[in-house]
Amino acid sequence: MIESKRNSEPAVIRIEGLVKHFGDNHVLNGFNMELHQGENLVIMGKSGSGKSVMIKCVMGLMQPDEGKIEIMDLDVLSMEQQELDLLRKQIGFLFQGSALYDSMTVRENLEFPLRKQKMEQSEKDELVMDALESVGLEHAVELMPSELSGGMKRRIALARAIILHPKIIIYDEPTTGLDPITAKEIIQLMRNIQKKHGSAALIITHDVDCSRVIADRMILLIDGVNYAEGSFSDLIASKDEKIRAFFK
Repeated sequence: MIESKRNSEPAVIRIEGLVKHFGDNHVLNGFNMELHQGENLVIMGKSGSGKSVMIKCVMGLMQPDEGKIEIMDLDVLSMEQQELDLLRKQIGFLFQGSALYDSMTVRENLEFPLRKQKMEQSEKDELVMDALESVGLEHAVELMPSELSGGMKRRIALARAIILHPKIIIYDEPTTGLDPITAKEIIQLMRNIQKKHGSAALIITHDVDCSRVIADRMILLIDGVNYAEGSFSDLIASKDEKIRAFFK
């Protein structure tokens, strides 16, 4: 097993001994993870390996059977719903497939995370345009999702994820379904956003090229545990067949 060097920055997410079973299906078997401030951490695992289950546990949408989850030193598993809602405001989420509301304009989609915020419309307008500027789509503010290309939809979804300037961004398969050129553009936007806001990013992906470019560190989720950790170059050089299978 490859282990990564210890990061000196504080951990914004810490998972210890996470276990989740569905009957006889043991999905997570003591998974451990730390995401550090300002870091881009990629999680790779085969379909059904437990990546989505792990994310749902982190977001407080699913209760694990065992384990500990801390976000910014707060114990997620002991939180009441109101506390969870407040915490989630500090986490941006880019859904697989973008998940825009088809009946809303781009502006309305971006304003959706702001609906419970006590702010003037002028403040909302400023946040919307700032987020759109970050992804290069200021001109699309009044368009409907049906008028957008796949790449534009992903950019708008990314703008929505960052509109409240979250400290943590979770990306669920950010390049899935995109052509290679558009995928590279999305990856570059992710890097630009991390540089601009200093946010930490947890990136779930099967995309080896995405991982090569974006990852400061990678974790391979195999058999319900963090089987291997390290840089892309560390992992791709491994002679372990379970690790090599990810890069063939």
